[in-house]
Amino acid sequence: MTSKLPLMLLLSAALAGAATAAPARPVSLTLDATKPGPVINKHIYGHFSEHLGRCIYEGIWVGENSPIPNTKGYRNDVLAALRTLKVPQLRWPGGCFADEYHWKDGIGPREKRPSMINTHWGGVVENNHFGTHEFLDFCELLGIEPYVCLNVGSGSVQEAMEWVEYMTSDASSPMANLRRAHGRDKPWNVRYLAIGNESWGCGGNMTPAYYADNYKRYNTFVKNYRRDLRIQRIACGPNEGNYEWTEVLMKNVGNRMHGLALHYYTLPTGNWRGSKGHATQFGEDMWFATLQRTLHMEELVTRHSAIMDKYDPQKRIGLVVDEWGTWYDVEAGTNPGFLYQQSTLRDALVAALNLHIFHAHADRVTMANIAQIINVLQSVILTDKEKMIVTPTYHVFEMFNVHQDATALPLEVQSPDYEFGGKKIPAVSVSASRDKAGKIHLSFANCDPNTAATVTCTLTGVTPKAVRGRVLTAPAINTHNTFAAPTAIQPVPFTGATLAVGSLQVDLPAKSVVILALE
Repeated sequence: MTSKLPLMLLLSAALAGAATAAPARPVSLTLDATKPGPVINKHIYGHFSEHLGRCIYEGIWVGENSPIPNTKGYRNDVLAALRTLKVPQLRWPGGCFADEYHWKDGIGPREKRPSMINTHWGGVVENNHFGTHEFLDFCELLGIEPYVCLNVGSGSVQEAMEWVEYMTSDASSPMANLRRAHGRDKPWNVRYLAIGNESWGCGGNMTPAYYADNYKRYNTFVKNYRRDLRIQRIACGPNEGNYEWTEVLMKNVGNRMHGLALHYYTLPTGNWRGSKGHATQFGEDMWFATLQRTLHMEELVTRHSAIMDKYDPQKRIGLVVDEWGTWYDVEAGTNPGFLYQQSTLRDALVAALNLHIFHAHADRVTMANIAQIINVLQSVILTDKEKMIVTPTYHVFEMFNVHQDATALPLEVQSPDYEFGGKKIPAVSVSASRDKAGKIHLSFANCDPNTAATVTCTLTGVTPKAVRGRVLTAPAINTHNTFAAPTAIQPVPFTGATLAVGSLQVDLPAKSVVILALE
């Protein structure tokens, strides 16, 4: 067992170093618990699993005969880690892979399933051993709601219709009986269906008008086969700032959908064609650029929401950010098509900032899916054969899961700026919620890697008697966990919060994420 003493010493040094680097700057915060906001939908904390690299195979699935400890083929270490994370829902099978995936190839005896080439991700052979039953049973085992993406790009309406029947129907019907023949009598509860993926790009290179017509055609044949299961249809939405796409979909599809999907990735360089930046070898310039580009999510959500408000003032249609996260150059020596990258303290701040943005727009943002859950892009888990580690991003999701289905509380934040290279962003981001038991939680992110912050919070409508918390920080901005040092960065108890009558003071370390509970 690895001792926690070195970690605590490093954290103490980090906090001391931050204190001597520059005096803490003041942040003013007002929390009014008498004016509750919208509920923060737990599905904002969703994840994404694509047949890409080692996400499914070696990540989730090793098979029943693997020497790696497993339950019905699923890694036991991964199962335990995901239970702790309280994953609300999981998107599958893609991604770009979804629009080349034909579900009937992934059912029945595994040895008889046909193989295919994964043309999008590395050109490797996909043996289809992980299919509908394996995914939905995995979700059921963990109490995760499945979010299934239909093949609109290369599939057919009939294929999609039959898949929905196969998964959800309890009737004596052709597809339901085919499911029974493959060993599953009871249908699964699949509530969330995406009608295609990135139809503006890898899903078919469609125009918004053409996709809108396709959506309506597919949607006609996505049936509700049971009275106790009403399927939520999610349309392919815009790529980043393509506001025309949102306008056309809202105008032409409107109330035929329950959600509209938005995709936005954080690239430190902003360059899709060249280098995207290194995941672990970077300086403050790339730290700042990454966080600045992450905060662009606020503009995207705000502007797409404004278009949706025009056609849907009652906010019946959710904005679903079902692909987000950092995207760097792959780790040296790995398959470029596998998108394997490390995750550092920088990614923890990226996760916290995005989740705070989604909280702030909880009246419109009803679901989000970080890309991706294991071994791909901004993962929460990394595996190497029999070894498994969790990343700083994992820790943020675990720390913040107290916000799931809690009621957002309004905040007024006056934060100094974090400046670098003539540019600036707010140094401190804060979010607050009240859970169903009445407990208030506040989460903080200090983006400044050099300067601590002293947050003075005025409390209205709440008189807590105690405060407790945890902090995630590290000596260096690129600190990350490895298989040799799996606990180089992890949350530790936070003692920098002090209560007084009607107020709360928080001594927020530089480059940190903090969660507090007011009791």
